[in-house]
Amino acid sequence: MKTVETLNEGLKREYSLTITAKDIDARVEDEVKAVAPTVRMPGFRPGKVPPNLIRKMHGEALSADALNKAIDQGVKDLMAKEKLRPALQPAVTLADGYERGKDAELTVALEVLPDIAAPSIDGLKLERLTVPADDKAVMAKIEEFAAQMKRFEEAPKTKKAATGDQVIIDFAGSVDGVAFDGGTGEDMAVEIGSGQLIPGFEDQLVGVKVGDEKVLKVTFPDEYPVEDLKGQPAEFAVKVKEVKVPAASKIDDEFAKSLGLESLDKLKELMKDQVEQELNGLTRTYMKRKLLDQLAAAHDFDVPPTMVEAEFNQIWQQLEHEVSHEEDPEAAKAELEKDRDDYRAIAVRRVRLGLLLSEIGQAHGVQVSQQEMQRLIMQAAQQYRPEDRQRFVEYVQQDALAAAQIRAPLYEDKVVDFLFDKAEITDREVTREEIEAAIEADDDGHVHGPGCGHDHDHDHKPAKKAAAKKPAAKKEAVKEEAAEAAPAKKAPAKNAEAVPAKSEEKPAAKKAAAPEAAAEKAEPVAKKAPAKKAAAKK
Repeated sequence: MKTVETLNEGLKREYSLTITAKDIDARVEDEVKAVAPTVRMPGFRPGKVPPNLIRKMHGEALSADALNKAIDQGVKDLMAKEKLRPALQPAVTLADGYERGKDAELTVALEVLPDIAAPSIDGLKLERLTVPADDKAVMAKIEEFAAQMKRFEEAPKTKKAATGDQVIIDFAGSVDGVAFDGGTGEDMAVEIGSGQLIPGFEDQLVGVKVGDEKVLKVTFPDEYPVEDLKGQPAEFAVKVKEVKVPAASKIDDEFAKSLGLESLDKLKELMKDQVEQELNGLTRTYMKRKLLDQLAAAHDFDVPPTMVEAEFNQIWQQLEHEVSHEEDPEAAKAELEKDRDDYRAIAVRRVRLGLLLSEIGQAHGVQVSQQEMQRLIMQAAQQYRPEDRQRFVEYVQQDALAAAQIRAPLYEDKVVDFLFDKAEITDREVTREEIEAAIEADDDGHVHGPGCGHDHDHDHKPAKKAAAKKPAAKKEAVKEEAAEAAPAKKAPAKNAEAVPAKSEEKPAAKKAAAPEAAAEKAEPVAKKAPAKKAAAKK
């Protein structure tokens, strides 16, 4: 094989490879020998078909296989000979006009990973902000949970439903007088004002009472998951069977027992564990951001443009998806466009930090064990339908890139933990509000790095932005992750039923998760829950 370097510019490399016809012919011979025992031809015993007849019958396919294997091996030999570390899969192009029996002329183009000087991990100084999980915080979490466990009790039959009440209805939907699939239901519980159903549906239930029959006129949103209902005006004939009002939730031993726990003290114990986990998560988030800021400020090297572009596209697609569900998508998108350069700088930072953390991990023997990897794969497989999970596992086992994508977050966390152990850490007790403000502030989304002119150890105060703009916390949340690859796509979800549920909702405030025992014992609010919303596309 003849190799000639044709481009060496920054991190870009390009080579011209010539694979001789003799080499390809030798591989064809190997292919013939490999398939000969399985070839069947009239007049010949199995495995006794002459090689020249095999070439005549399967020459095209055998030559193609031989050429592909020669190219694969040629690229591997090139990488080894030139000691190249490709950033992404090399682009291999076969010259036009190639014919069987001739030399194969190839062009191999790639970007290589930069040579990173041994990263210095000396002198790291971090402040660990801690928040005590006191009784006040625990009770606040229990009250938050109690609000989620909202119960409703039957109201007098003359009671007119108001916002915050729950009505139990039967409904039948139609478009242009024709019923549609999934548009009929019985005993559906609707909390007026919850925003669970398509716009206008809940509002028209205000004032109804038991026994009322009413036709609700609504329009399906343009983003509704059922194609033939998108943007369509519809009518829902509803019959009101019950009106219920919120029941007061008293937090006492009886409340705890309703959740399957022995007492309120036991509930407090469980909730304290949860609060501690949340607060520890905030502490870690703050420390990690400060650590990454220090690493970014101390290291500067070129990063492969294709990796940056892939990272930016991943970030931008997610942001575009999010703004498409704002009240005014066009205005939100216009505001987002103003921050395009900031997010591209974040993509550069993430790629650089990803390479840096990888280099640190390799230099200090940080590893993800096979057992941990298997656990990660099985966890990722749970996102898929049961019938697709084994296929997903096999795909990851065969595809190195997919496996690397799943491995990356845990590997990054392990390297971060290693650096925490090496850093000089001082502790300071703060309130939850203070640590949340510290996390969200961080200089209004400024991308820290070499030459930015900032002292990266100082505390930043929150900077106000116009309400329509993405908050600084959004940029910080994007910036925090170093260089995680995009996850493999999920298997498509089954079609959503065409009931009047919204296809999307705006992000809600983070809800408290119920303790395991409570989750097991909680009773459903009504016989049938409102229809599920379609999952947001990844």
